[in-house]
Amino acid sequence: VGDCAGDEIVQLYISHTKPGVEAPLVELKGFKRIHLAKGESKDVSFTITPALLSYYDYDCRLALEPGKFDIMIGTNSNDVKKSTIIVE
Repeated sequence: VGDCAGDEIVQLYISHTKPGVEAPLVELKGFKRIHLAKGESKDVSFTITPALLSYYDYDCRLALEPGKFDIMIGTNSNDVKKSTIIVE
């Protein structure tokens, strides 16, 4: 919400809290550019798929390990709202 019209980029970051193989601490997994009119606010949503939670294992195969994942959404990597999901 603001006093001027403009664009904002909403970013989705995902982090596996305790991966079994070496993985990035935090990865940018998606983003959406939205236009906001003066005083307007919008809801933005992302669909979390198994592919977004997967990364390459030591055998160079795309794998999804069970565990806790932090899902972070914000306008930059330092200003995010975080939620945790568990994959079994």
